[in-house]
Amino acid sequence: MTANLGFLIGAGLAVLAGLGAGIGIGVATNGATQAISRQPEASGKIMTVFILGIALAEATAIYGFVIAILIFTKA
Repeated sequence: MTANLGFLIGAGLAVLAGLGAGIGIGVATNGATQAISRQPEASGKIMTVFILGIALAEATAIYGFVIAILIFTKA
């Protein structure tokens, strides 16, 4: 029983990776919108870097979710 509880706590902690990704995406969106409002002519370059950053932040959330699923199925 305690081993299963440990698995479930570990799965819950792995899902918290999504919290960090959400905060990171919010900060990136804030920075990108401020940058575009200050220099609209550079919006193409800003959006390229912005989308790359969002993809990397979202990848960490997906990794955490996959780990949580793997841990949960082992319990």
